[in-house]
Amino acid sequence: MAPSALLAPLTAFLLSHLALRVLLSARGRGLLLDQPNERSLHTRPVPRSGGIAIVTGVLAAAVWVRSPLPLVGGVAALLTLSLLDDWRSLPSGLRLVVHLGVCGAFCTSALSHLPWPWWILLALALGWMTNLYNFMDGSDGLAGGMAVVGFGACAIAASLGGDSALGWWCASVAASSLAFLLVNFPPARIFMGDSGSVPLGFLAGAVGLLGWRDGQWPWWFPLAVFAPFVADASITLLRRALRRERLWQAHRDHYYQRLILLGWSHHRTAIAEYALMAACAAGALLALGRPPEVQAMLLAPPAVLLLGGMVAVDRAWAQRRPCAQPERAA
Repeated sequence: MAPSALLAPLTAFLLSHLALRVLLSARGRGLLLDQPNERSLHTRPVPRSGGIAIVTGVLAAAVWVRSPLPLVGGVAALLTLSLLDDWRSLPSGLRLVVHLGVCGAFCTSALSHLPWPWWILLALALGWMTNLYNFMDGSDGLAGGMAVVGFGACAIAASLGGDSALGWWCASVAASSLAFLLVNFPPARIFMGDSGSVPLGFLAGAVGLLGWRDGQWPWWFPLAVFAPFVADASITLLRRALRRERLWQAHRDHYYQRLILLGWSHHRTAIAEYALMAACAAGALLALGRPPEVQAMLLAPPAVLLLGGMVAVDRAWAQRRPCAQPERAA
């Protein structure tokens, strides 16, 4: 990879930082304000335009590093749709159709060597990853921290595997997200909104598929790296489905939301989640290239930590009445 690739994450960080300064200025703060409601974890209006800055940095990095067109095109399409949704609140059915269309286009283009039934299966999985990241963006510093850790781990794995282009691309996503995290860490001054969480979810799944396609990591690696988000969102959705609740209706049933409603601050929740994210990413990186039995031994501790934490939250939720108002500084 040419030395100019080093400029990709630097460009992503700087442009994201500059865009955030504009969005947090006196004029920019009025853009796409997130108004508190009965399902929110915040108590005053906060801008939700941070995703514009994140994606600006990510797309700018494509100038310096080779980026697959389906990946860049998918991010741009989802940014456009999500901005419209943040602005006018589009119907959930329309959002889902466009999400699946973008994911299907990516899979048929990037994974054309696979039989067509795989395209459908992987498009659905990618669509779920796109949306679960959005579901998990509800607490200060949470989604931004997952992006830094998750894409940082993918950057390390791709670089170790010899795919420097994919490595620098992932590093650029992590760098752009880091710039956002600096102003989203509790107490958050800005949220990423759908314009950030939806493209980041798509990138997490799409990068995972590209690395799997090119032999950089096995299929389980991206799932292990992003396990805190995948497990929380998937188990919560399954429970809501079993209770026959509307799956796309806003709620506060996720584990991180329960922690805050049980009295944890956003700061404490973020630190605990970061430790869990780091453990999952470290276990996944250490397990790469190992024999299956060694992989199981290395992946077991973070899995036990994750599942144990979820069981502890379930018990606390069943035994203790939630706080009427979550602790929130923003």
